[in-house]
Amino acid sequence: MAGFEDTGTEPWPEIPIGNKNHGNAAVVIIGGGISGICVAIDLLKRNKCRNFIIIEKSSSLGGTWLDNKYPGCCCDVWSMLYSYSFAQNPDWSREYPGQEEILSYLIKVAQEYKLLQHFRFNTSVQDATWDDEAKKWKINVKTAPGSKEAEYNPEYEIKADFLVSAVGQLNVPQWPSIDGIDTFPGKKMHSARWDWSYDLKDKKIALVGNGCTAVQILPEIAKVAKHVTIFQRTPNWVVPRLDGPVSPFWRGMYKYVPGVMARKRAALMDFREWTWGFVSEAGGQTAQLFADQSKQMMERQLPDRPDLWEKLTPKYNVGCKRIIISDDYFPAIAQENVSLETRNIHSVQGSSVKVAGSDGNPVSTSADDYDLLVCATGFKTVDFMHPIKLKGKSGRPIDSVWQDGARALYGMTVEDMPNFGMLYGPNTNLGHNSIILMIEAQSRYINGLIKPVLEARKQGKALSLTPTKERMEEFNAQLQKELANSAFNDPNCNSWYKNEKGVITNNWSGTVVAYQKMVEDVRFGEYVAEGSGKDVVEGKGTLHVGRVKEETSVSDKTLVLMGAASTAALVGGWLLRNSRYLQSVRAR
Repeated sequence: MAGFEDTGTEPWPEIPIGNKNHGNAAVVIIGGGISGICVAIDLLKRNKCRNFIIIEKSSSLGGTWLDNKYPGCCCDVWSMLYSYSFAQNPDWSREYPGQEEILSYLIKVAQEYKLLQHFRFNTSVQDATWDDEAKKWKINVKTAPGSKEAEYNPEYEIKADFLVSAVGQLNVPQWPSIDGIDTFPGKKMHSARWDWSYDLKDKKIALVGNGCTAVQILPEIAKVAKHVTIFQRTPNWVVPRLDGPVSPFWRGMYKYVPGVMARKRAALMDFREWTWGFVSEAGGQTAQLFADQSKQMMERQLPDRPDLWEKLTPKYNVGCKRIIISDDYFPAIAQENVSLETRNIHSVQGSSVKVAGSDGNPVSTSADDYDLLVCATGFKTVDFMHPIKLKGKSGRPIDSVWQDGARALYGMTVEDMPNFGMLYGPNTNLGHNSIILMIEAQSRYINGLIKPVLEARKQGKALSLTPTKERMEEFNAQLQKELANSAFNDPNCNSWYKNEKGVITNNWSGTVVAYQKMVEDVRFGEYVAEGSGKDVVEGKGTLHVGRVKEETSVSDKTLVLMGAASTAALVGGWLLRNSRYLQSVRAR
């Protein structure tokens, strides 16, 4: 076909991008983590497309599991559930996988699907602009200084028919705004940029933050540090983790006995979906179960320390902030070389971290003159595309679209941004289940949008698809109405789920299954089709992309009954105390 620089025997877009079309692609994916890998695999399986590029700013793939290498880094979702449905892993060594094992898993999957040839590492997207006339994205990228690529191609442009953002929400580190922090004379590091060359032994460490990351870091660094002070802004609900190794016997069962692994995964999903009750009903029965578990563990692990009980017990509903799972956080706080500081940080002065006294003036803590300042303060979660500059139709910046907060249709497509899809975008984060379940649904949907765009180009035409403003407004109005009645909206706490205006821009309002069902069909009537190829979708109605059905088939009535107080106390309490139940029962 004229206009295409095909270099192989297969038809476009089945040919990988080569030297001649280095700056042209059917699809460009930004980000090489879990989301980017999933989209790439679906391009291969669902669209027979190899004409794509994955832009990755790091030197390897893995996304957040490459960036986060801090001591104790691991997942807070069971390993069996924190994996692709199409690449289930029978060889997880533990119930909850560590960072290095998850990264190895992702590398293995990428290799099995021959994705490495599609990656452009050490390359970052500076900006992307939609060309209204050509119906293409023009993506400006920059290669890392000092890399070989930068010697001959420091900056260049890629044209693409479809642009996918797979940068996620946990991408850009958020440093705390503390007076004097930039002048701290000792070692300073963010949890997502850990320096393993620094020796922690016999160091005095200030750990700023007490979320999921800090809870994983503290027990590890307290083993070797001279002293650790953890600065807590607000306490968290912490429930038992009950982690443990997966025995060779069970690994063999998962690998060689058909159905065992899938059955366990279904059981884990069932339980996680059931826990959505603490989100939907703030202060309800499910939430009370988790609160009781947290208090019981705290009092058991911190006996005779009512002074700490008060400091470590939240005054907000379960679910307003992410529930933390840990078996060793409270015991770590009880160690003699660990101090819990609950007063607000005032400033950093020299090697000291000062807190605000009762009069507001700076006061020294019980430990001072720190060698290391660790900031476990999360990410710029509400700045979804930061620092990439995106300009859509008529040059409209995405910042303009999102001036009142980030939003997207189904968390994936954005007003005035044609042929653009996001994974793990606005209002798709979860507080109760594995995000990979959401990512797979989004990947299918976005590939459903890509399909007619590729078909139009194969016919020598151009097609753009943009969500209608009316459907955007309708969807987000309903979404925010549901979120207003959820635990996420508890006025007694602030979380990374909300933006500065208090709008919940990060979390989904329902269960995973509800989301999967909502996006298993691409309804072209919800999109404005433009270009010479719009006839490809006109009159087509819907494209069924389906969903991965992994939950156990039970009736809605049964699910409701499972949420009753007696069942919740029995099933939920038992499962929280004994994760082995999920292995033994589901293998029968």
